[in-house]
Amino acid sequence: MTSPRSNDPAALVKVVVGHASVIAALMFYLGAVYLSSFYGYFHLSPWNLGFGFSEFVTGSMSLLTLPVLVTGSVLLLAAELVRLPGPVAVGLSAMRAAVARWHLHLLLVVTGLILILLWARLPPYYGWTAPVTLAVGLLLGHAAAGPADDKRTRSGSAPRPGGVPLLGAGLLLLWAATLGASYLGAHNAQEHAHHVGQWTGVVVLSEQRLSLNGVHEEDLGAGRRHRYRYTGLRRLVEGPDAYYVVPIGWNGGIDPLYVIPKTAGTWVGLTRGS
Repeated sequence: MTSPRSNDPAALVKVVVGHASVIAALMFYLGAVYLSSFYGYFHLSPWNLGFGFSEFVTGSMSLLTLPVLVTGSVLLLAAELVRLPGPVAVGLSAMRAAVARWHLHLLLVVTGLILILLWARLPPYYGWTAPVTLAVGLLLGHAAAGPADDKRTRSGSAPRPGGVPLLGAGLLLLWAATLGASYLGAHNAQEHAHHVGQWTGVVVLSEQRLSLNGVHEEDLGAGRRHRYRYTGLRRLVEGPDAYYVVPIGWNGGIDPLYVIPKTAGTWVGLTRGS
């Protein structure tokens, strides 16, 4: 039977806006984690670079790697298969029975707890496995308890609360996504730092001599307004008040990052990288 409100355009708009708001908030959060980790490798903070909501949301798109897209596609396909009757429903019932019989969900929960206890010793690229394993165990336990809850509901007794495992699994998956975004941000920053020569080139003209080690300095003469010319620089990012640049051959472990302020005493030109 169709709900009288199912065809209400206003209700549909509220549902769409609600879901879109949650997705946008999640993208903003993951983008902030990713960009904080990325620029943190260069000793910068995106919050001080004038980034807005759109930059953080766009930053979250860097998380759409091939494994993430494949996993998301599999989950969407599984969600659609769950709704199909016939063999799929029989298979799901058999899965619930197997999970309940062999206590597979408890095994995953215990494994997840052990991984969390050993989390500090896990490699950075495997840190997300601990919360994901625990979350899968909670979800399997909730799925295996489904038929029992239905029987208790039909018998008139109160059903066992299922919101707590789902909420816990959701928080664990958010933790896993946070770990993945943080690791991917640092990893991409390291990869980016290996190709400094391909970054956008920077030419700086200055009224006063600048202390830029490892940068070619040229004195254009006392008659010039901007007497000193500096080349061999590459731009990392442009902030609202300054350019953040590094010299070619920059080593993130020992070399400084230079801040060229946007003032009347300096002129900055951008060129193609090599």
